[in-house]
Amino acid sequence: MSILEKLRKAREARVEAGGVTFVVRRPTDLDMMEMAGRIDARRLIPFVVGWDGVTEGHLVKGGDPHPLAFDKDACAEWLADRPDLLAPLVEKIIASYSEHAERLAGEKKP
Repeated sequence: MSILEKLRKAREARVEAGGVTFVVRRPTDLDMMEMAGRIDARRLIPFVVGWDGVTEGHLVKGGDPHPLAFDKDACAEWLADRPDLLAPLVEKIIASYSEHAERLAGEKKP
């Protein structure tokens, strides 16, 4: 595993929603600065970086029941129409960043 992969992996968390597991990645400080206070669910969908237990049947009625490899575009399309799944993912992404920011603030104190 490269150092880049290790850095990204360190920002990941798993979230259970709708009977499946999603992998979300905490935004970096730069990501948050670029959002400049305009944080909404659509801007956070790209921080969903994986899933476990998702089948084509979850995404489309009558779809294949076998596990589906993560596809970021299919995930984004699916989540855009599933607020019941998206809400806990967004909450975790925001909470992960808040925890990071608090930790940094604590490290800066004398």
